[in-house]
Parts: sequence; structure tokens; C-alpha cells
Amino acid sequence: MNKILIADYGMGNLGSIKNMLKRIGAEVEITSSPKAISECKKLILPGVGAFDVAMDKINSSGIGEALNHVRKEGSHILGICLGMQLLTLHSEEGDCEGLGWFNATTVKFNFDGKGLSEDLKIPHMGWNRISINPAFEGKEQVKILQNIPDPKRFYFVHSYRVVASSPDEVLCTTMYGEEFVSGIQKNNTMGVQFHPEKSHKYGMALLTNFLRL
Repeated sequence: MNKILIADYGMGNLGSIKNMLKRIGAEVEITSSPKAISECKKLILPGVGAFDVAMDKINSSGIGEALNHVRKEGSHILGICLGMQLLTLHSEEGDCEGLGWFNATTVKFNFDGKGLSEDLKIPHMGWNRISINPAFEGKEQVKILQNIPDPKRFYFVHSYRVVASSPDEVLCTTMYGEEFVSGIQKNNTMGVQFHPEKSHKYGMALLTNFLRL
């Protein structure tokens, strides 16, 4: 198993993710060094906060260049929550372009005029289920979601969601008023909208899968 690096660009639950990884026996390091990031084999891109602020920090620190390099080298990368949204082309939350690794955009939840329950609050917060894209079932891409107890439940906190233009990049979906993309994957790069570090045995299983890739 390779060491997991957590990219520190000033926004994210770094300590919580590190503690969960240590619980499953991972060797883990939090780093803001573009050099260390560019040389790693396994990386987590966390994120909590605003999309444009995050991208500005990533680009101004040199981490953006390192991320693009390590992705091209084929390292395994996992974006969590805002970290997943940063993998898209852009977001309604600000004017900055994202990393653009997925043919997807990030938009705010909007239930106006859809006749949905008034109980639907924004942000979407709490436990919810994921459904694996049937096109991925039994394939290599679903390794990250293997051996997770059913129903697969994770903890969410987000006001924005990813809209994917390429169905073959959608790893899993979740229902909250309407179906939304809760996981994406392309080659060795993946992202999840939920927080595995807050998802108890389900999150531990997912991070164990990532460790073993």
C-alpha cells in the first residue's frame, strides 16, 4: 500500500480525514508542497467552502500545476465534497474555472417551481444513500465502492451539486428531491460529494478501498 497525501491548500477537514485514514492503518501526510504532490502516487483533494476561493488558493500556490502533473502520471486521486466540485469545468459559485478534469459543471440546488416537498432544505445535510451507476456494476471503476454494506449510506453537507455532461463519468447518484451526481470517476481520478471521514463504517470501507487501489 502506498502512502496517501492530503493536499493542503487552506480549505478542508484535513485533521478529520487524516484521523480516519490512520484508523484504517494508512500512512498519511498532509502537505502544501507542490513538489511532494507532484511526486505522490495517491492523493486526496479535500475541500470545504467557496469554489472560487479554493481555486484561487490552488492556482496561486502552485498546487494546481502539481495536481495536473500527478493526474497525467496516472496517480490515484480522490476529491471529497468541494474537492470533487473542483474537478469540474466551472461552478455557479464564483467566476473561476475549475481543474476541468471532468466534462461537468457545478450548480446550486434549486427546487423552485418543481413541485417538490417543502421539507427539502438547502444545504442538503445528513445521511443519504448512493446508487452505483448500472453501467459500472462489476467493472474496474467500482473498486472504490466495493465491500461497502448495503444500503450504502454516507454523510452529506453541500449546497451545490455536480451536473455531468458525460454519463460514462458518473460513478453513483443520490436522491434529494431529484437525482443528482454523488460520485464521478475517469481512469484513476474520482470524486465523491459526501464526506467519507464523517460516514463511520461506510466511509472507512470506501477509504480502505482507495488505500488498496
